[in-house]
Amino acid sequence: MNQNSVPKKWKFALLVWIFIYPAVTILSLILLPNINDFHPALKTLIMSLILVVVMAWFYIPFINKKFFVWLRK
Repeated sequence: MNQNSVPKKWKFALLVWIFIYPAVTILSLILLPNINDFHPALKTLIMSLILVVVMAWFYIPFINKKFFVWLRK
């Protein structure tokens, strides 16, 4: 694999953090009031499941497409 085709890890990590922070914040504001009485482990399970799906199917493809050139510089 060509080295230029692999994203720089620090850039990718930065973008994932930039995108996941608001996702966690928004999800917490929307979801936590509705599941506040759940066991903490169940709340974490629900939140992490939703976040992984959002990241894997929406954010990561978006990041790769929109920041393709910058990630590889």
